[in-house]
Amino acid sequence: MNDLFLIAEIKAVHSSNGYVLVDSFSDVTERFFKLKSVFIDLFGLRKEFFVENVSEVGGRIALKFKNFDSSDDVKILIGKKVFVEGKDSVKLSKDTYFIHDLIGSEVYRNSVMIGRVDDVLIYPANDVYSVKDLEGREILVPAIKDYVKLFDPVKKRLELVSDCDLLYDDEN
Repeated sequence: MNDLFLIAEIKAVHSSNGYVLVDSFSDVTERFFKLKSVFIDLFGLRKEFFVENVSEVGGRIALKFKNFDSSDDVKILIGKKVFVEGKDSVKLSKDTYFIHDLIGSEVYRNSVMIGRVDDVLIYPANDVYSVKDLEGREILVPAIKDYVKLFDPVKKRLELVSDCDLLYDDEN
């Protein structure tokens, strides 16, 4: 089986017909309408679920899985993560990366490693990389060209602009 990629989390039962509402971790909601199947962590195993129908409800995605026909059937899925195979992942534009490509990447400034990307925080203006420095402190780095020189997802290496100021989370 190909690598699996996290795309959403099931948040609530939507109807008595077995629909669930998901919180998408993707900026591309149209992707859900093309899915034939997804994988869900269930009892420690990732099981394949076949998508029967998809709709948009108040800006959120509602999924209906084959053979899940009532609210009782889908209650067990609440809080579960939704994954897709690599072949179903979204094709990204230039200078756009998946969060899983960024997490764990080494961060360099002036050719010196300063830490690793620990998390990516999503904000309306721009994303922010949460970097754990070598002493375990958090550095917040705006994901903009004024700060990021280049990113190599294969080498998992993020290079910052040499003169960018670093903001430590404990600086208020």
